[in-house]
Amino acid sequence: MFTLPRRRMLKRRNDFQLVYRKGKSLANRYFVLYVFETEQLAGKVGFAAGKKLGCAVKRNRVKRLLRESYRLHSHELRPGIALLLVARRPMLDVKCNVVEKAFLSLGKKAGIFCKDKE
Repeated sequence: MFTLPRRRMLKRRNDFQLVYRKGKSLANRYFVLYVFETEQLAGKVGFAAGKKLGCAVKRNRVKRLLRESYRLHSHELRPGIALLLVARRPMLDVKCNVVEKAFLSLGKKAGIFCKDKE
């Protein structure tokens, strides 16, 4: 199994806040995608699940689904962007392939994929 390297993840609170405040947001039923054009955080991604989603087990499952969807398509992303994916409640009841399709459709709307990959 392949993993997402820690150096490619947003970890600091200030980085999350920067992407959240200055990034462009798009949403669908399952999650909200924040896209921030930057060179200092280029290629980094963050995943968030608030306490409204439930206990830690549920929040961790949701973040695993988001991480896997991102990891499968991270090679198709254009350089120079930082992403933040924030889970929503309907994501608690779906499988990985549904989340992956939602990520692809929202990513195409946001224009985060390379032109030759679309």
